Amino acid sequence: MAKLQLHFNGYFALKKDEISRILHAAAQDKGLNDSLPNLMEKTSLGNGKVGRVKSWAVRAGLIKNNRPSPEGEIVLRLDPSLESNITDWLMHFYLSFGDRGLKPTPENPADWGGWSYFIYTFLPHYSKFTSEELLYHSASIFEEESKVIADRIKFILRAYTEFTALASCKFVTQEKDKYISGYAHLPNSYLLGYFLAKLWERDFKGEGSVLTESILNEKMGLAAVLGVKAETLQEQLNALEAYGIIEQRRAVPPFQVIPRWDEPLLLLEKAYDR
Repeated sequence: MAKLQLHFNGYFALKKDEISRILHAAAQDKGLNDSLPNLMEKTSLGNGKVGRVKSWAVRAGLIKNNRPSPEGEIVLRLDPSLESNITDWLMHFYLSFGDRGLKPTPENPADWGGWSYFIYTFLPHYSKFTSEELLYHSASIFEEESKVIADRIKFILRAYTEFTALASCKFVTQEKDKYISGYAHLPNSYLLGYFLAKLWERDFKGEGSVLTESILNEKMGLAAVLGVKAETLQEQLNALEAYGIIEQRRAVPPFQVIPRWDEPLLLLEKAYDR
């Protein structure tokens, strides 16, 4: 059985204002290699919280090697308070891969832990569910006891439904005891282009073109990370073409997608300008 891999945060939920403080501290002289007392003073976080919030920031793609990642540097410059919907989506994108980032994908998303299982296996099959139903299915996948699983998966659900976290994405919403997916407030085409560019590096590195079907149906690809069906993703690809981010060859099947971006980080910067 797979391991849940959801203990990185202790008992602290995702809160963007706290991640912002960690990100600012990481940009200073010693970064997050500074002493714990100094980091506590810089971030106004307790001694047990500094490391846990840092873990959130690392998993969300904003911190690497105790410094802001290239993406974190852009966020710090263009959205220092982490208030933008673009930042919410960026964090969701990286959180969806657990602690593995953009490494080659496993045969089973659950091998990368509970978050990847939730995004890439559970939600595509269950667009409406209760926490009890999520627990029931998770308990058959992960080796931890049901009580532990129930305790940990609540932090995933809180990340998507709390205003202080990623609720602006509407990736998962809550109505009474029901959670609902499939109606996300999608980001602009430049951020989608950034996502596609990073996934292209992972899945199709060195390829000058790929079959459209490969993008639409990639197991841990763009459709699942956006929470949409293949037909909706095709509409988004059409929008990317209109912005000159990709080219699509559709005259004669098999249809193909051709990248037209220069650097993924430039797409991320443009996403904040829209």
